[in-house]
Amino acid sequence: MIKKAALFLSFFIVCDAMAGDIQRIENAQGEVEFTNLSSHKKKTGKQTLIYKYPQTGNITVFTDQRPSHTVNYEVLKFDCFACNPHSTVNWHAVKLNLTAFDKTIEQAAIRHHVEPALIRAVIHAESAFNPGALSSKGAQGLMQLMPGTARQLGVANAMDPKQNISGGTLYMAQLLKQFNGNIRLATAAYNAGPNAVKKYSGIPPYQETEVYVERVSILHKRYQQAS
Repeated sequence: MIKKAALFLSFFIVCDAMAGDIQRIENAQGEVEFTNLSSHKKKTGKQTLIYKYPQTGNITVFTDQRPSHTVNYEVLKFDCFACNPHSTVNWHAVKLNLTAFDKTIEQAAIRHHVEPALIRAVIHAESAFNPGALSSKGAQGLMQLMPGTARQLGVANAMDPKQNISGGTLYMAQLLKQFNGNIRLATAAYNAGPNAVKKYSGIPPYQETEVYVERVSILHKRYQQAS
């Protein structure tokens, strides 16, 4: 319980530090929402809902499960589920997708010399195999390509699975080459950009990037073992 309290407290401190970018909104049901998304962004892309409520002993609980025992809670909204440092998803046990877009992934892997298991791991972490995924930042499709990056990679329609996977795999191949085959650095660069990795001479000290790299690594090993 002490460990959980410490985790909840650290989460609270993080949220408090972000308070300048978070809006407080009371919805039609009378629930209080705290969100770092503007109103037009909240209408697109996936969000993670984190419920915050007080517990006995001056403990604040944060969970992604809506409380059923109390109405005294607040809702915290985050834009990126896969990159949320406080996600409770068990990446060691989450169900793998071994069949979706298999031919397209295989073709991209051969063409760009990237391991199929790594491609599948990135798709899983980025979009959970949703070809229509659109983040509030504008990242599109299965491998969440930003419009500018997509153009540089020759992707005309990032929502087209074949183009998206081909472009995202090419980008990963370029990052692997840039970082001498180091998958963790290439993965960090895929999330935070290659300049950030070069700036810190390693994985940037961003919570989102750190957990992203770990999750892709876990998924990569699991897809390797399952293939």
